[in-house]
Amino acid sequence: MLRRLADQFETSSAVHVAANGIERDADWFLLKLQEEMGELTQAWNRLTGRGRAKGRSVEDMQRDLADETADVLGHLLLFARRNEIDLAAAIERKWLFQPS
Repeated sequence: MLRRLADQFETSSAVHVAANGIERDADWFLLKLQEEMGELTQAWNRLTGRGRAKGRSVEDMQRDLADETADVLGHLLLFARRNEIDLAAAIERKWLFQPS
């Protein structure tokens, strides 16, 4: 499931970077993940009253939080894919999950 999802993010990301002339070198994947984590933090700060709402409604801020969380997940999967990390296996090993 994670591999299929990572492939879907890859397709979308490849289209986006090609349309915008962005080169995705090895560093890009980690830097982009960090950028998205910053945007998630900003959305959280707004929603929890630690940042300016900038006229956004609570519903808008909740949607922003969900959207930024999706971006973090997508870029994490892209990072793992680029670095040939079997994320499912790593999760099972690190979190002591039992294979189903």
